[in-house]
Amino acid sequence: MNVPKTEETPDMTPPPSATMESRLDAPNFVHAAECLKILAHPHRLQVVHMLLNGRYSVGQLADACEIPSAMMSDHLRLMQRCGFLACEKEGRTKYYTIIEPHLADIIACLESRFSTRS
Repeated sequence: MNVPKTEETPDMTPPPSATMESRLDAPNFVHAAECLKILAHPHRLQVVHMLLNGRYSVGQLADACEIPSAMMSDHLRLMQRCGFLACEKEGRTKYYTIIEPHLADIIACLESRFSTRS
């Protein structure tokens, strides 16, 4: 029975993406969840946001997040292990950059959802 869509009876048809077969299998979901756990921290999200606009040193990132450099180094190490960041050393200073291009999409989604700008 076809019920016409009205304000009281919303369309319950799943979006096209929900009906397509997923390209992810169980191990990929596990890996994705682990990477999302790494991102699920305010300082790490702020770091990703900053690094999408350029490279920064540990000290610069620590100052921006108002945390000690040693703590920032721990955050950066986790994100580097997950394959999000690359590090290059110039003298005694380490500079970090984004190497996972999909992080830009994740940050864009967060900005769209949580932006306080009108």
